Amino acid sequence: MRYSIDTISHQGQASALSTNKVLRNTYSLLAMTLMFSAVTAGASMALKLPHPGLILTLVGYFGLLFLTSKYQNSGLGLAFVFALTGFMGYTLGPILNAYMGLANGSQIVTTAMAGTGAIFLGLSGYALTSRKDFSFMGGFLVTGILVAFMAGLGAFIFEMPGLSLAVSAMFILLMSGLILYETSNIIHGGETNYIMATVTLYVSIFNLFTSLLHLLGFMSGDE
Repeated sequence: MRYSIDTISHQGQASALSTNKVLRNTYSLLAMTLMFSAVTAGASMALKLPHPGLILTLVGYFGLLFLTSKYQNSGLGLAFVFALTGFMGYTLGPILNAYMGLANGSQIVTTAMAGTGAIFLGLSGYALTSRKDFSFMGGFLVTGILVAFMAGLGAFIFEMPGLSLAVSAMFILLMSGLILYETSNIIHGGETNYIMATVTLYVSIFNLFTSLLHLLGFMSGDE
């Protein structure tokens, strides 16, 4: 009996150490990818590079996401994470240039950045301190993101600004939920690969920021 109790205790400690390692590695890699993405966005802005367009953006994003997932357990996975986040930073550059060209563009961008940071830190902090299990949100988030993505494509193709605003609002809610879900997933051992955890949180932050930009730009009357 004593052996069984000690075995269970050691297993629990090992599991906690493993979870803490994934969490630590995830946030370290996330910080590095965000900085790298900011550098590529800044370079894209300074060089005034054109936006690659919807099709190339989707091909690049999903292609690099597939490669990251395929090699998530090897060193190549890290390389593809930086390729993915660098590419997304490049696509962000022309968008930021467009906003910076507005009368109060710098204020819009700054507010969107501050809002994104506050939402991410607040939700992550809540998930970490409360240690609540948000795994029940998984099915809802997958369905919601798919619906919002298809609606966003429809709004872009058919030039429907009202639907586009609704999609941005949906993405803010969905990405907030995804931050809670993924952080909880790491804490409770559902996600053991820090590369994929980083990608999920990065995509959440990226979409949260661009959605806030869109809504703030509309509210300011500049769009």
